Amino acid sequence: MNNLNSILIEGNLTKDPVAKTTAGGSTVCDFSVASNRWFKQNDDYEKEVSFFDVEAWAKLAQNCSTTLKKGRGVRVVGRLKQDRWTDGEGKPHSKIKIVAEHVEFKPVVKDEDPPAVKKPALEEETVF
Repeated sequence: MNNLNSILIEGNLTKDPVAKTTAGGSTVCDFSVASNRWFKQNDDYEKEVSFFDVEAWAKLAQNCSTTLKKGRGVRVVGRLKQDRWTDGEGKPHSKIKIVAEHVEFKPVVKDEDPPAVKKPALEEETVF
């Protein structure tokens, strides 16, 4: 039986996604998400930013690679995966990333409108 391994993050892409095709013909799309957290410390509000690497596969990867761009807001549901390897000098390394199972694309906000005249947000676009 599998243990629970589930994560949900919301944030913005830090750069354009990168799509590749594996030797076996599968599509994989890698992107990074910055997620902000505000908290109160004493009388001031502090901002904490966390960065997460995300990997999407198959049809989800294709949709992410064609729809997402740097700065676009996303909500990612997935699982954590730890990659482990040993470098040429025999030093062990590891990295944890999110393997996306569901990605919601947040509405695009147009920069042409002045802040006081922003149009109401459109319904969120969902990809399964």
